[in-house]
Amino acid sequence: MGMQTSGGIEVREARTEDAVGIATVHATSWRETYGRFVDDPDTSAWFDVGRRIGMWQQNLEQNAFATVVAVQDGDIIGFGAVQPTPETDAVRPAELTMLYVLAAAHGSGAGQALLDAVLADRPASLWVAADNPRAHAFYRRNGFVADGTTSSFGPIGETVRLVR
Repeated sequence: MGMQTSGGIEVREARTEDAVGIATVHATSWRETYGRFVDDPDTSAWFDVGRRIGMWQQNLEQNAFATVVAVQDGDIIGFGAVQPTPETDAVRPAELTMLYVLAAAHGSGAGQALLDAVLADRPASLWVAADNPRAHAFYRRNGFVADGTTSSFGPIGETVRLVR
């Protein structure tokens, strides 16, 4: 698997050696998106790259998620991950657990290419911050709708489950 977008972005399956790049994008995009939810993003563990490197090394070694990366000029600029929905009474068989693209690459097509590569048009669920209009618009364009279920995660006060 590997495909090139019209913007010169390569989307491919993640490899174990991608752990640092994925962890960097994960922490950076979390800070860009959710930094406003914490008092001091500089000291918040949620935005610590080091904490995420070990997590991603383990995820990739154990194949915990089907994970793809978007690469531009040799650097990972985004990633997406999907897994079977863990709940026994799952609303959809698959859960898009993560889809993050660096803010500098927003609008490049990387997010769409990642979603297409990791999920295609399969039925799935995902969780998104209630206060994230950009993400809501992206997922709406891709056929996802809120099912009325809410939760919270980390520094995010309210998350909304979307399904298609």
